[in-house]
This record gives sequence, C-alpha cells and structure tokens, in this order.
Amino acid sequence: MAMTNTSHFRTALFLLVAMVATVGSALAFQYIGGYLPCKLCLEQRFPYYAGIPLMALAVASSVLRWPARFTRLLIALGGILMLVGLGLAIFHAGVEWKFWAGPTDCTAVAMSITTDAGNLLKDLNAVHPPACDTAALRVLGLSFAGWNAIASLILLVIAFRGALKAA
Repeated sequence: MAMTNTSHFRTALFLLVAMVATVGSALAFQYIGGYLPCKLCLEQRFPYYAGIPLMALAVASSVLRWPARFTRLLIALGGILMLVGLGLAIFHAGVEWKFWAGPTDCTAVAMSITTDAGNLLKDLNAVHPPACDTAALRVLGLSFAGWNAIASLILLVIAFRGALKAA
C-alpha cells in the first residue's frame, strides 16, 4: 500500500467540508430562512449529495493508505460532479436573468400547507411556489444560483488540482 499523501488527504477533507457547508447553507436558507427552492434549485444539490459521500470515501482512502491512484480518482470524480454542478448553476442563473427559458414545470416540488380544512383556502392563497426564473434573493447582485456557480467553480478547480498532484 502507498504512503498517506497529506496533500490528497487535505484536498479531500477540504472538499468534503466545503460540500457539506455549501449544501448545508442551502438547506439552512430553506428550513430556517423560509426560502422555498424551485425545481432547478433542488437539482443543483444533487452533485453535492453525491460528492459528500465520495469525498468521505476519499478521506478514508487516504487515511487507510489505500493506493494514491484510487484517492486521486475519487477526488477527480468529485471535480466532475462540481463541473456538473457548475453547469446546472449557470443554466439556472441564465434562466433567472432571462437569457434562456427554463423548464415549463418549474415550481416547488413540495409545499407546506395545512391539512386543516378551515385554513386550507387561506394557506393556498398565502403559499406561492417559487418560479425558476425569479431569484428569491440577490446578495451583491448574485442569486443563490450565481453563488452556487462560484462555489462549484472553486471546488472543481481545487479538486482537479488535487487529483493531478502526484503522490
């Protein structure tokens, strides 16, 4: 077995923590901040959901001194996932800026409405599912999709640089 490469370990650990923080922030905005995600918002989370266990495996691979090639492959796969995430985020940001059309079925997948018949009509009128072409919030001019594009780009560069480092 190969010696543990601290560079690969650090890269995998950083990617793991950054992916958890990024998708955790999205979940916090949803469940604490009350920002309902649209269909494209939810799709942008899939690369992170796949990347988190992959990077956990890369960290374990490095700690257990599995072959460095395997760890580098896992990190590279994480980079490919972030490339997919970048594409999804750019597409969504383009839809928000009206550069191109989004999916016709783009509304919230799950809405929180009461089962109390007395409040049902009130809740139906109060809850408006988000549309993919409207940014829920802009910070420094960027929507959640825009910030996700930046995060995905940074993480894919870090992943590919880490994967290309020799043991």
